[in-house]
Order: sequence, then C-alpha cells, then structure tokens
Amino acid sequence: MLEDRMGAPGFWDDANAARKTIDRTNVIKKKIGPLQELESRAGDFDGLIDLAKEAGDMDTWREVDQEHTKLENDVSAFELSQLLSGPFDRGNAFITIHSGAGGTEACDWADMLMRMYQRWCQRRGYKVELIDHESGDDVGTRSATLEIIGENAFGFLQTERGVHRLVRISPFDAAKKRHTSFASIDVTPDSEEEIDIVVRDEDLRVDTYRAGGKGGQNVNKV
Repeated sequence: MLEDRMGAPGFWDDANAARKTIDRTNVIKKKIGPLQELESRAGDFDGLIDLAKEAGDMDTWREVDQEHTKLENDVSAFELSQLLSGPFDRGNAFITIHSGAGGTEACDWADMLMRMYQRWCQRRGYKVELIDHESGDDVGTRSATLEIIGENAFGFLQTERGVHRLVRISPFDAAKKRHTSFASIDVTPDSEEEIDIVVRDEDLRVDTYRAGGKGGQNVNKV
C-alpha cells in the first residue's frame, strides 16, 4: 500500500511527507525481508526432506541435518533481533556501578558485580574497558564505569538496571553475622546523538573525607 502511494502522481508534491513515507517503507522492508527469506528457506527445507526420503542415502540426510542446524540458528537470531529492536539495542553500552548501604561489605559486593560483568563480556567476545574506578576505603569498589563494546551490548545489558542485593555471612565480620549489601547499576547506551541531560540536586552525592595534610582540614569531594 505504501509502494502504491509512492507511485501515485503528485507523490513528491510534499517532499517532506514523501521522505517520511520512503523511510517508513524501508523500515518495514528491513523487518519483513529476513522473515520472508526464512519462510522461503523453510519451504526449501521441506523439499530437501522429501528428496532425502526418496533418495534414501546418508549423504542427503547429512545435508538435511546441516541445513536444519543452520535454519534453527538463523531463526533464533531473527527472534533475538525482534526482541532487541529498540533504537539503541544493537549498540555499545556503559555500565555504572555504585556501592550502596553496607560499608566494606557493599564495596566488596560492587567489586564482585564489576568482575562478573567483565567476565560475561569476555565470554561473549565483547571488548570491555574500565574507564572510571574509585576504590573502597578498605577493599572492593566504591564506584566504577565500564564501557562495553560489541553488537547488542546495550540490548542485553539494559535489564541489569536497578538495585542488586547480596545476603551472606560476611567474611569481614569476626562474629560471622549475616549482612545485607546493596549496589546500584545503571546502563546507558553509547549514542552519538545529542541528549539533553538534567542533573537534579537530589541526584548529587557529596562525600567528605579527612585530609591527610598538615592542616588537617576537611576536603569536599563531589
């Protein structure tokens, strides 16, 4: 129907509307094209099975098995592409980790999460770079930012957003008590588009540390 509209007289009378129609048509074709190809291959696969039944030889059945594996993998990839269909899903991502309530235990938990994401990226063949890191007072990580480079990185990781909780017997507690620790995870896409960022006062955190200099004065760090 869109193609009929594109071929109608006067289509280019409104150039802006014409470009929008063309863009929409291309988007639809991009989504439908792979599905139509899979449907065609599925029909060919049925024909290959019939041929194998008639031939009755192992070589043809091996070809059936190979084509089945390829078709199954391509269907899975297509299903995944439909799930990861957001504007930034196929791009790179940034993961920011902040330790929450729990002191040393929380910093250790944040560090565990950071290493977990790094190993996950390595297993998937993604490139991961530690672009910012603040250590805890004793052990672990107070905050860290990772850049994840690879196809669908943001699509896979965006659901990690939120507060992650760990309940365990703390190795840092001589009394061996159970501790609950928290760490917050934020995942943002690596986008070249201009984004308006609004920083609210309640989103700022001010940490105060005792200076080690001769004056002994406090130093504010933001």
